[in-house]
Amino acid sequence: MEDIKDIFDLEFAEPVPFSGIAHDYARTIEKGHGHIEIRECRTISEPEFIKYLRKYEGRKDLQTIALVRATRRTKDEESVQNRYYISGLSGDAKSILKGARKHWGIENSLHRVPDVVFREDEARMRRGNTAHNFAVLRHLALNLLRSEKSRPKSVRGKRLKAAWDEDYLLKILSALN
Repeated sequence: MEDIKDIFDLEFAEPVPFSGIAHDYARTIEKGHGHIEIRECRTISEPEFIKYLRKYEGRKDLQTIALVRATRRTKDEESVQNRYYISGLSGDAKSILKGARKHWGIENSLHRVPDVVFREDEARMRRGNTAHNFAVLRHLALNLLRSEKSRPKSVRGKRLKAAWDEDYLLKILSALN
């Protein structure tokens, strides 16, 4: 990935970025939950650039390298995160930006909810299979909570309601039958 990073660092250093080279750019802006998120994607599909990537020599399917930059602004701070991609897709920056967004949506749904709702990252189980066993139980609980369709809508709210209301807990657990 270092080669790809170097290529994109070059682009930002030049006054006229990559004139005469096959490239594309797309940008989205989303506002909500007290922050603004700007996502930019720059792609390069120039065969001469791609064939000199050291680790990807001989990859016939490689067509595009991409940089996706996510800038998140709140009232008090700004953070910027760069992600680099290689792709067999054409250099359409809008498509690659959409694909990267979907990828992180999947990643968040798999890891963020267990981390936030069940505080999985704070678990300190070290003996034998304990950590794995509890992860399985948390995933089972998460799936049961997600499959229950009444209010509250959030997994966190359903978990709290199940802790306070035994009838609701039994309703959730009845899905195991």
